Amino acid sequence: MSNAVIENILSRRSVRSYLDKQVSEDDLKLILKAGEYAPSGMGKQSPVIVAVQNKETIDKFVNMNAEIMGTNSNPYYGAPTIIIVLADKNVSTHIQDGSLALGTMMLAAHSLGISTCWINREYEMFNTKEGRELLNEWGVSDDVVGVGALALGYSKGDVKEAKPRKENYSIIIK
Repeated sequence: MSNAVIENILSRRSVRSYLDKQVSEDDLKLILKAGEYAPSGMGKQSPVIVAVQNKETIDKFVNMNAEIMGTNSNPYYGAPTIIIVLADKNVSTHIQDGSLALGTMMLAAHSLGISTCWINREYEMFNTKEGRELLNEWGVSDDVVGVGALALGYSKGDVKEAKPRKENYSIIIK
């Protein structure tokens, strides 16, 4: 195949073990820019993207998310950067908009040799008192809800091959 975009899409995988090596500021800015340019319903740009490299804040996320999940493990798999995607709940396409931003950033990161994993439970995290306090601290509107997050960093091991795709995944009607 000779299409770099399609090759990037087909080779991206979720990674669940990260090196203790921080993503560079230049690469992080490119990944965030990609998220900013993801499609959004009616061009309303409902997402708010927050990149966190501060260990204290990441530890807070780990505890909040693990509590919701009912575990003691690290739901962000030790990634040195966490990208939180929130979206304005007053925009009818806010979940779709935030999801597209997350997916676009995953592909952008992969194209730069940086691994990701989509993380859930941010909706619940930012509906807590502690989550709302973080939003206020960051100057983010109370009108946002959590859509998801990315664990972002460099894979600690080999990235697995894709599982075979299920039959009838795509259907063409002519």
